[in-house]
Amino acid sequence: MANEKLHRIIFTFFFISVSLLDTSLSQPQTPTPAPAPAPASDSCNGIFLSYTYTAGHSIPPTDPNNQAYRFESTLTVLNNGRHELKSWRVFVGFQHKELLVSASNAVLADGNSLPAEVGNGTVFAGFPMSDLKSAVETAGDMTQMEVRVGLVGTQFGVGAPDVPMPLNISLVNDGYSCHNLTNQGNNEMHVCCIQDINSGSNNAPNDEFLPRQEGDLIIMYDVIRAYDTNYWAEVSISNHNPLGRLDNWQLSFDWMREEFIYTMKGAYPYVVDTTDCIFGRQGQYFKDMDFSQALNCERRPTIIDLPPTRANDSILGRIPFCCRNGTILPPLMDPSKSKSSFQMQVFKMPPDLNRTEITPPQNWKIHGTMNPDYECGNPVQVSPSQFPDPSGLPSETAAIASWQVVCNITHSKEAIPKCCVSYSAFFNDSAIPCNTCACGCNGNPSQTCSATEPALLLRPDALLIPFDNRTVEALKWAEINRRTVPNPLPCGDNCGVSINWHLLSDYRGGWSARITIFNWGETSFEDWFAAVQFDKAVPGFEEVYTFNGSVLLGSNNTIFMQGRPGLNYLLAETDGANPKKDPRVPGTQQSVISFTKKSTPGINVAKGDGFPSKVLFNGEECALPTILPTNKAPRISAATSIFGFLTLALFLLMQ
Repeated sequence: MANEKLHRIIFTFFFISVSLLDTSLSQPQTPTPAPAPAPASDSCNGIFLSYTYTAGHSIPPTDPNNQAYRFESTLTVLNNGRHELKSWRVFVGFQHKELLVSASNAVLADGNSLPAEVGNGTVFAGFPMSDLKSAVETAGDMTQMEVRVGLVGTQFGVGAPDVPMPLNISLVNDGYSCHNLTNQGNNEMHVCCIQDINSGSNNAPNDEFLPRQEGDLIIMYDVIRAYDTNYWAEVSISNHNPLGRLDNWQLSFDWMREEFIYTMKGAYPYVVDTTDCIFGRQGQYFKDMDFSQALNCERRPTIIDLPPTRANDSILGRIPFCCRNGTILPPLMDPSKSKSSFQMQVFKMPPDLNRTEITPPQNWKIHGTMNPDYECGNPVQVSPSQFPDPSGLPSETAAIASWQVVCNITHSKEAIPKCCVSYSAFFNDSAIPCNTCACGCNGNPSQTCSATEPALLLRPDALLIPFDNRTVEALKWAEINRRTVPNPLPCGDNCGVSINWHLLSDYRGGWSARITIFNWGETSFEDWFAAVQFDKAVPGFEEVYTFNGSVLLGSNNTIFMQGRPGLNYLLAETDGANPKKDPRVPGTQQSVISFTKKSTPGINVAKGDGFPSKVLFNGEECALPTILPTNKAPRISAATSIFGFLTLALFLLMQ
């Protein structure tokens, strides 16, 4: 009986086991999941960049031909290299007329504030986290190795299912090269940038600061005294371009941490306004502060230079290189006048109430009244500046911290010149005036003049007459020479300064020219300068007879001219001898320039080699005529030409 029970138990156990095995074999088997692919960044042993489009939708107004869309994307910068990446800068090749509205953890490296048009691509610079440490020095701490920049903006013409991706992305820091840009799907691209040991970069990986850079204009932001709630900064602006210049400079920047200016020495805010402090967080925190003594609480203040009368003011002045009405000259004219400086006391806000927590302002801009346009980069921390000891001891005092802003002259195709050039020659009795609307036309074009018709030829002496009074002379001259005139007549050049280049003589051994500078504006120019560039003529340059003139140092194609002592003023336009009937008279400077042909064999003066290819006044490039005088007209003798020159000079002296 016991054996029978044992057999039954064994049989039951066997039957259940077989049933379970059969059931497991009859059910489908779940495959083992494949390992997830490694992130693309893992294969990069340098700086890994990625751009990811995350969202977007159409926004008003509805325009089938040029619809606007909101876009949201993320730019990631990850340091997978061995060394710290200082002051990272990344180019994003936007290509859909993008208008960038906001960017977290970054600013635009060209100094523009948001919103900004970036449709031709733009460079981002890190802020406030400008340096990315390596995994080696942080034990893989991603918060110190990586930065994510959230971008929000508007783009045009690319709607779903298409994705408005940039053309490319790249790291623009010196010493790095980016290869093998990869698109992942239709909404992400990434690239790995490797440090190039053969790039020639002079920055060693372990240097504490980046090396100082060169540029046309250098702005230094040096912290010279620091306290818990405020600090003193010295700002210096140095000109390093031989043809660059600033007059009545205006400097602006953005405070990023709610700072405000309490007091200044050597310069002053363009607007004294503390309203934002009184009604803002500053007034709530500094409850006992007398804001009537503060100077400016704007997020973006504009700073101007002081007049020379304030140079020795015990409160506002007594700062080296201050108080020159905002004039910064080229260093070759006067090194002592090629720099401006001022100091300001800056108050900070929580949580930056520590003397070591100092954030320089961003988005720097500087411009003058009749000067080149400058584009400024982002502030880069450099080694502390050294200052002479104020007590006169033979020692130097180091700044607490220093940042450098590099500004370079830009030449935009859309920029409107502020000066123009006219041509005349001894072999032609007509002068070619400045181009129509050379310095721009009225925004609402008048029906009485044409902005497209070429300027009418003139008698050379008519260049002395203001444009509004030239019409009669131009019509008479056209009638004498049997030239047809358009209707309506061409508009004026609208230039504050015009320069006449007159080919005076051309003979076997040499040639000469006369340059006349006219100031049609209401402002006199002190310490003016002009520069003329030639393709072939400069090696034969001999002398400028009324100005100080020489070949520009380091150049073989530019002649630099400036007024001699006592003649360094280009006066403003004044009334004629009889204001009731005589036209106004421009401020004028004039000189003859001589050349030899020994050093320029084969030069053809009359055919174009005697006319400049570029003319600059106070650093501003002037508009040139589109045609040259021809020698097809009746030839005038050299004696007649000299007589005409003397007559013109006498006329100028009589004014």
